[in-house]
Amino acid sequence: MPALNLEFSEEEMADLRNAAEREGQSLKSLAHDAVMQTVSSRKYLVEDAASRVARISAGLNKRLAEQ
Repeated sequence: MPALNLEFSEEEMADLRNAAEREGQSLKSLAHDAVMQTVSSRKYLVEDAASRVARISAGLNKRLAEQ
């Protein structure tokens, strides 16, 4: 399975350990979930923006096709 190595400062690592402990998760699980949540939210934003552009430009595209 592909893997990714990340580097953190000592302070960041302490924050991560504390967060993982609060959530009852391993560091690996916490980091994985955080990255995937970011990827999912960004993917949604791109899809939403594409839908809005298509909706807004539908009239313009129709007018251009008629010319």
